[in-house]
Amino acid sequence: MRIEQLTFTRFLAAVSIVIFHYGGKSFLFNNDYVGFIFGKADVCVSYFFILSGFVMMIAYANRPIISAREYLMNRLARIYPLYFLAIFIFLLFQIRCHQIDYSGLFYNVFMVQSWVPSKVLSVNPPGWSLSVEFVFYAIFPFVFNRLYKRIRLGKIIFGIVLFWIFSQIVFQLFYFSFPKEEFPLVKDFIMYNSLFHINEFLIGTLAGFLFTEKMQFKKGNYDFLILLFVGLVLLVLKFPIGLNFHNGLLAVFFIPLLILISLNNGLISTLFQKPLFVFLGEISYGIYILQHPVYSLISAYSVNKYFQINDTTVIFFIRLVILLVVSSVVYVYIEKPIQNKIKRVVKRVGITYIQLNN
Repeated sequence: MRIEQLTFTRFLAAVSIVIFHYGGKSFLFNNDYVGFIFGKADVCVSYFFILSGFVMMIAYANRPIISAREYLMNRLARIYPLYFLAIFIFLLFQIRCHQIDYSGLFYNVFMVQSWVPSKVLSVNPPGWSLSVEFVFYAIFPFVFNRLYKRIRLGKIIFGIVLFWIFSQIVFQLFYFSFPKEEFPLVKDFIMYNSLFHINEFLIGTLAGFLFTEKMQFKKGNYDFLILLFVGLVLLVLKFPIGLNFHNGLLAVFFIPLLILISLNNGLISTLFQKPLFVFLGEISYGIYILQHPVYSLISAYSVNKYFQINDTTVIFFIRLVILLVVSSVVYVYIEKPIQNKIKRVVKRVGITYIQLNN
């Protein structure tokens, strides 16, 4: 099952993260009206993690069992080619600047940088979240085959919700107990390690399972409720009451949003299903993973030097347009063809494996 209207939300989240990283000097994003939104837009990574669990469960819910081997190969075919391209592009930049981080390159290539606090943001900083996603992919076949297909739903709900609550308490306690100035590596471990983000993935899978089992036919016009929950998210970001939302605390709002958007047949979902918006959602992975290489190569200094433009807002949008164009070209001519080719190979290998074992 594929829910088209969710795809565009990926684009909104990805662009918000780009603004969080590179738009802070623009008056459009750094003002009293919206500054609190984009200044905390890193919570969109949490949205990605929850969405990942949600859509994975929806995609596989009707299957009796998942082949871990085939599943992992398919997921790597989805994320690794573009992930590696981003590393390669930035490696060229590092070579030009004579600043190659060999150990960081090693950890990034093997997608384990989230386990090494000193290297978690090395080479291509946004790649840390793909290191976390890789752990999600590794455990999903077990979660699906051993939990959702064997244990009663009531126990699953109790266990995952309890784990989510426990994770929030532990994260908040650890986060505020170790100031970054005194414990930088401990703080990076708390912020970026996969162990502190598994709760987001699991709560997303639970929401996806409940959606497919109990809710998917309850369609209607939920535009008002969607806007209400968006408003609640904005309200919480405006008044955070001393909490950090980096590891899934906003699931209490993100999950209702995911379900409502998925069930909605109102104006919002109708708009999100337009081909242009779906395409923007499709290139969102490229926008996210290529942002650092593109913004590093097309620096503000370069724009100023070659085009005599020094307005920070104009410079930001020039670089954003370039990022969108690059992401679109890469998606059409590199990402999608490579994915399709790898999937065909995986399918042939899978068939051969089955034949050899029968």
